[in-house]
Amino acid sequence: MAPKKRKAEENQPDIRGFFNKINRRVKAVKTEEAGTSETPKQTPLKVKHEKGNDSPVSHSHRFTVKFKATDRKEYTIDCDQPRSVLEAIKCSLDTTDKMIKCADENIIIQLGKKDRDSVVPTHFPCSCVGDGESLIILYSKMEKIEVVQEQHDKTIHPREEYSVFYIDTVGGLNTKTKDLFRSKMIKQFKYLCVYGEKGMTVEEALKRDGRFIDHLGEFTLSDNDNPDRLTVRTQKVDSLHQKAFKICLPLNKQVGIEKPKHSILDVARRSGSSVKKAIEQAGSSVNNEEIYELLRQQFPDLKRWMESRFPGDSYQQALNLRKEEFGKIQQSFCEAHRIQKLLKMGKSVCKVIVSNVSQGTGFVLFDRFILTNAHLFKGCVLENTLGDHINVSALFYYDDPEPETNFFFFSAEKIFVDIDDELDYAILELKPEGQRFNPKTKSENVKVPPGLLNKFGPLPRNGEACLIGYPAGGVKKIDPTCIIEPEDRGQAVNDHLAKYKGLMITLQSISVELKNRGIDDIMMGGEKAEKVATYHTFMYHGASGSPVFDAHGQIFGLHTAGYCYGLPQMEERVIEYAHPLLAVFEKFVINLKKIKNDEMLQKLKEAVADNKHLKQILQIELMEVD
Repeated sequence: MAPKKRKAEENQPDIRGFFNKINRRVKAVKTEEAGTSETPKQTPLKVKHEKGNDSPVSHSHRFTVKFKATDRKEYTIDCDQPRSVLEAIKCSLDTTDKMIKCADENIIIQLGKKDRDSVVPTHFPCSCVGDGESLIILYSKMEKIEVVQEQHDKTIHPREEYSVFYIDTVGGLNTKTKDLFRSKMIKQFKYLCVYGEKGMTVEEALKRDGRFIDHLGEFTLSDNDNPDRLTVRTQKVDSLHQKAFKICLPLNKQVGIEKPKHSILDVARRSGSSVKKAIEQAGSSVNNEEIYELLRQQFPDLKRWMESRFPGDSYQQALNLRKEEFGKIQQSFCEAHRIQKLLKMGKSVCKVIVSNVSQGTGFVLFDRFILTNAHLFKGCVLENTLGDHINVSALFYYDDPEPETNFFFFSAEKIFVDIDDELDYAILELKPEGQRFNPKTKSENVKVPPGLLNKFGPLPRNGEACLIGYPAGGVKKIDPTCIIEPEDRGQAVNDHLAKYKGLMITLQSISVELKNRGIDDIMMGGEKAEKVATYHTFMYHGASGSPVFDAHGQIFGLHTAGYCYGLPQMEERVIEYAHPLLAVFEKFVINLKKIKNDEMLQKLKEAVADNKHLKQILQIELMEVD
């Protein structure tokens, strides 16, 4: 602990603040001339006086560090020289290299013992770490957490020369679909603790921090305590000390690429049409210079994106392949070996019955754990537990119509393993004992079919797809279909509604109904445009939770919902969508880490041993130092 001040000292004003105003730069005193001593002495911090005399200011404080959140061991760091926190730790402990087995840019430093509260950059000034404070070192094996600007001044100043503030990892206005940070791991914490020398702008502080993306653009900060109070990026950090903020972006601004607003672009975005079609519709009213300027501004970013996506001559190869496939569908699901493969995996698909509430579809992940949609349990879940009067059953082999049906079923546990409204998924554990529906069937042990977790794959942008589920509460059905690419969704909806073209009132009312149901979210520029897969299918009213397969037999989607409209005697859907299963798996892992369910995490690691996509997600998720 720091020594207590004498009463006389307590009554004396701290004159260092006066000298700091005169000259803010604090210089670390060099060690004695080379060769005069074998071991350089730790020299106290000095402050430059007005007349040029150096007056020593003692730098002495103590904090602790742990190399694993669950570890009881914590090491004391006696800091007697101004450094960054990481340098202070490395200089104080000889065993740091054994404990930190990664590059500095992969390190996360948690401030305080409060679970997942705030994290500081590796270059955070030690002078801003309170006496007796605790730090926890974490790291990512696969992903860079921060990139520190090499040219920034690394001089460490006294605490009073800094303003330390907090950026909420949940973004503010117009940031829902934007990536603000270099690493997804950051979002597992509540705040990023940011610092800046007084006189520095907010933009300079965030750029120097290294954990934010390179081009935030024209952002503002909204005060968490008063969201209507905004701080612009060019404002000084002086007044932000110990306050918490959310990053806000202008409407329709894309982070990382500065795009001016152009009328022709707005027309295309509103209509869901291509820019080319919007230009054709506008005719002579198009300002060609406006289009050329837009293309000129976008070209550098487009070139970089193309080069990263198609290295070498792979672009020409992809273009040739596209030409070959254009105008035809491969009909992969007509091939017998693919059908056999689907039927085999389809044995793991089950009908989910929520007693007196709903019916849907699910499938086995691994062991006795099944995945389905969260919306099947709407109104009957308290936190993560089913209501007392609610029972859930999973029916397998419900393939033949009654009375020939010979399925077996398992009851589910009352407590969900995980349930998430954002990605609309729920994971339940089935009880060990299963029962056959037909009592005349020869008695034998009933087992849960094999899991499909290892079959998970990435979301394809186009190509064929196939759903297996229980639509309309009936027997198991299979529906081959094709993925509708994001830029084609508007046209697909228009084609569906073309039959009402002459009935303006009906067409208008249907369009309004679809917009009210949120169909704009999946269109180009919408919140979910790049986050879901879309297609046409008859699989609804009971097919929610169905797995969606690609032409190679990988499962990429969790069939979730569709956009429909109601007419007096019928209800029709114009387009359906699925959430990507890799995103579901990633959110599942994050949620397990939040509640520290290490047992389930270990089971997951063992279950995905043969799937490179899932293994990568597990590796890039926040890992503690062993």
